[in-house]
Amino acid sequence: MIKQFLCIINSEFKDYNRRKFLQDLMAGITVAAVALPLALAFGVSSGTTAAAGLITAIVAGIIISSLSGAFYQISGPTGAMAAILISLIGKYGMNGIFIATFMAGIFLLLAGIFRLGNLISLIPSPVITGFTSGIAIIIASGQIKNFFGIEHFTGSFFDLMKFISGLHIDYPSTIIGLLTILLMIFYPKSWGKKFPASLLAILLSTLAVLALKLDIPLVGKIPTTLIPQAHLRLTELNLQDMKTLLIPAISITVLGMTESLLCGASAGRATNHPMDNNQELVAQGIGNIFIPFFGGIPATAAIARTSVAIKAGAQTRLTGIIHALILLLSMFLFAPFMTHIPLSALAGVLIMTAVRMNEWEAIRFLFKNKLKSGIIEFFVTMIITVIFDLSTAILAGIIVGFLLFIVKISQIEINSSQIEPERISQNHHEVFTDWTVIYISGPLFFLNSSKLKQAIDELPANTNVVLSLRGVPMIDVTSIKLLIDIYSIFHKEERQIVFASMNPKLKESFKRTGLISMVGEEAIYPSVNEFLLDLVDKINKK
Repeated sequence: MIKQFLCIINSEFKDYNRRKFLQDLMAGITVAAVALPLALAFGVSSGTTAAAGLITAIVAGIIISSLSGAFYQISGPTGAMAAILISLIGKYGMNGIFIATFMAGIFLLLAGIFRLGNLISLIPSPVITGFTSGIAIIIASGQIKNFFGIEHFTGSFFDLMKFISGLHIDYPSTIIGLLTILLMIFYPKSWGKKFPASLLAILLSTLAVLALKLDIPLVGKIPTTLIPQAHLRLTELNLQDMKTLLIPAISITVLGMTESLLCGASAGRATNHPMDNNQELVAQGIGNIFIPFFGGIPATAAIARTSVAIKAGAQTRLTGIIHALILLLSMFLFAPFMTHIPLSALAGVLIMTAVRMNEWEAIRFLFKNKLKSGIIEFFVTMIITVIFDLSTAILAGIIVGFLLFIVKISQIEINSSQIEPERISQNHHEVFTDWTVIYISGPLFFLNSSKLKQAIDELPANTNVVLSLRGVPMIDVTSIKLLIDIYSIFHKEERQIVFASMNPKLKESFKRTGLISMVGEEAIYPSVNEFLLDLVDKINKK
């Protein structure tokens, strides 16, 4: 794996020159401008602090970018991860988040070492779309209090809505939140390439707070150090806490793995440079092992920031490192200013981020084409994500997808038809009337084998059967046992059953289970026509 990584680095920096460095520098500055407000916002929305989000972006930008499986990956705090953390921090506290992040880093590292990078292909796309929408709902709903400037309120979501409907809100905060959203909606796209709308909204709202001396909820103190007072210490790691935090750590691992690999797949298509999935997992693992020791929260590859890096002309992984160094410089230089950022402005940024993170094209595709199974997977995953957690949602989505797939493939067509004598011979008409051909299309297994039995039971008494299996790709033990039982009944009633048009795999299954030795090779035909010709030949010989 190390040798492969060195090959990636060698290929990436081959022919590296001043022009490419300047492109990396400009791309890094552009990404930092986008990442700064998001890092602060995701830190707040995770239930931790804005500083934790900023530190995460810095450490992840340096460590994960350096070791990444592709030059374009930009990692840091994300909305999806923040949505998971908000439910964990109340239960386990900040230290619990640090330990769970550390454990998730180990799991991600092991996943990369054991080459599990292709497991993402096992998750159906409607499941991913569903959990993304679920995460968006969690992010947006989690910012309602900050948006309206509500500081001290305890109660359910519905209690909060009732409280807000009574206009118990902070009006300056609400106005700032609304203006932030409006700015992000109507901000010209051409301007956004030079100066992000989210950064401008936060800059203007902070200046308004300072100029008007507004007494509204603010971000609070931003430390000018990479290792704040709240961070993980080696002495705090113990087996008991790790056992308690195993499920949260797995949730973080699953999300980190999913987001990072999906981001890499999307960016790989855009750049025509496929990512080394396993190396990316190693990078994410090492990054998340170190991040909690700096007081950060879990990091993953971020699709929006990665997309910005690509569009800004990123040439190498230096883009990610430069973006992190600029964020570090911003923390040292502008920490006093960032202290006055209103929470409602960050809430506005997060609400718009939540709206935009929905995979609207994928959702439209599902509903436009009326893909029922995909729509069910989408809603099941989205609802379970909101009510429970990501790991449960993805597992439920995969199970529902599997069950829907089983139901779909269990649908078979069974058609019965009388033999038409004119196909073979006009003579011996009475012989042909004793035979019925049953055509089966679809896999024959335990979920649908009863349909075949029903079709045979509905035949008139003393009818002989030709079973055409051309459309049967596979058969299971239950169905073979059923055919053995049917043959035994026919044999007792002195009726005949023959099999036609089976593929080699089916014939092998018949041999292995003893069905062919029971019915005899003479009851197996390449096609229905071959059987009819053989029947006519036998009659003529008589």
